[in-house]
Amino acid sequence: TMGNWLVNHWFSAAVLAAWLAINIFLFTYYFLFFDRDERYFYTRAILGSALAWARASAKCLNFNSMLILLPVCRNLLSFLRGTCSCCRRTLRKQLDHNLTFHKLVAYALALLTAVHTIAHLFNLERYNQSQQATDGSLPAVLSKMHLQGSKWLNPIHSNQTTVEYVAFTTIPGLTGVIITLALILMVTSSTEFIRRNYFELFWYTHHLFLVYFAGLVIHGIAGLVRGQTEQSMAEVHPYHCTEYLTQRDQNCTHNCCKDPEFGSIPAESWKWVLAPIILYVFERLLRVWRAQQKVVVTKVVMHPARVLELQMQKKGFCMEVGQYIFVNCPAISPLEWHPFTLTSAPEEDFFSIHVRAAGDWTERLIDTFQLETPRIEVDGPFGTASEDVFQYEVAMLVGAGIGVTPFASILKSIWYKFQQADQTLKTKKIYFYWLCRDTGAFAWFNDLLASLEQKMAESGKADFLTYRLFLTGWNTSIANNVALHFDTATDTVTGLRHKTIFGRPMWNMEFAAVAAAHPRSVVGVFLCGPKALAKSLQKSCHQHSSMDPRKVKFYFNKENF
Repeated sequence: TMGNWLVNHWFSAAVLAAWLAINIFLFTYYFLFFDRDERYFYTRAILGSALAWARASAKCLNFNSMLILLPVCRNLLSFLRGTCSCCRRTLRKQLDHNLTFHKLVAYALALLTAVHTIAHLFNLERYNQSQQATDGSLPAVLSKMHLQGSKWLNPIHSNQTTVEYVAFTTIPGLTGVIITLALILMVTSSTEFIRRNYFELFWYTHHLFLVYFAGLVIHGIAGLVRGQTEQSMAEVHPYHCTEYLTQRDQNCTHNCCKDPEFGSIPAESWKWVLAPIILYVFERLLRVWRAQQKVVVTKVVMHPARVLELQMQKKGFCMEVGQYIFVNCPAISPLEWHPFTLTSAPEEDFFSIHVRAAGDWTERLIDTFQLETPRIEVDGPFGTASEDVFQYEVAMLVGAGIGVTPFASILKSIWYKFQQADQTLKTKKIYFYWLCRDTGAFAWFNDLLASLEQKMAESGKADFLTYRLFLTGWNTSIANNVALHFDTATDTVTGLRHKTIFGRPMWNMEFAAVAAAHPRSVVGVFLCGPKALAKSLQKSCHQHSSMDPRKVKFYFNKENF
């Protein structure tokens, strides 16, 4: 199983290993540097190892802040996907893990922020203790150096200073508090539950990233943590001169009688994040420019179970199967953009989406379209795994609930390819599984399946598409109706030839059947649905793939937005 996973995800594993290695290297290198370097000998005399903990975590924070924006540059990912269209399928597929990597980097930022903050709380406490000490010890002597001019080492110059005072009145303190709060809010508001049910909260809170980056760039400007200057090191090296600081008499003539001088560590966060920020600004400008292009809504269809179909046209719009767009309706909210999978085929002269009532914004969109046709802005399309579907000889498509949308596009496109007798179609067989709670949601998809069924039969390709519809939430009245009409040629729930199955699929049996039917094929498994389903499908892919390269292989693909 591990071997199969590595075959399918070698690129992801390599990226993850490289990311971890760079983090470990940066942390270790800078921890040892600040823990041993001579320039920070006096700084360590006051702060101890908390200096190294704070500085090493700061380097890793800079590195991860540099990475966090890259996975959400959708146009950059589309460009990369386009440029490596000749690359192996496994390589292109890894670009779908962009949000997983984004979350991983975010969790690393949260952990490193905790380390950095705790280390600096220790630092402030030690600075305070050293400033207040009157015992003539090295930290006490070093802390009084601000009295002899500007070459101070301890940023706390008063006995009345508290940790709270430093946190809210200095630039590093105040920006540190602000960016930590921004990070906490962004992480907590981006849980699966909030994203699915309160998308607006997630959307607006996530724009605190602007505050985060502004604070990060300013954070180190004051240079409160200092080290001995190179010139001072040459004159009064700490290894030779430390004892003279604490035991000096008035008439000292020794080389070491001169006070050491200190300078700030220059702010460098901006160097790490400048390039990604510029890249992201271009990304946003491109989105704004694309959003300004006129979108014409050609048809509005209200399906049962409050599902709204919008058919649209836009100059220069070019799509692939299973891609998605971001939609904005200025009449509802000028700032909110929501992702929707395209349900039209590239062969059609329009592009369409199906919108289900699932949250405030979608509810308001459906209500608005029932009264009038408001202006719509569209950004995209963006590529995800489904456009690879024709590259596989055999495809297993799994859609849960509204997750059937990318497969509406694929099935339509296959239909058109058959009509046009397209020779480029590599696919020889499609298995389609749709899991749904209630029959109402089947309605808009029924027509498509019915016409497809008819088309396949007329072309003598009735066996090309095998589909199973699993009704996961059903009551006794449906069950009785099914029992009554069990011998009819078409299904009582959908009116289609293939029967609806009540309950959940037994994936092991389904995969075993596909493997037996296609012992030497490469099978693409495509899912648009919940995480739990993804896990069980992934497990089945690994279990039923043969290690023998000549035998059946299952490749797992999941939609991500």
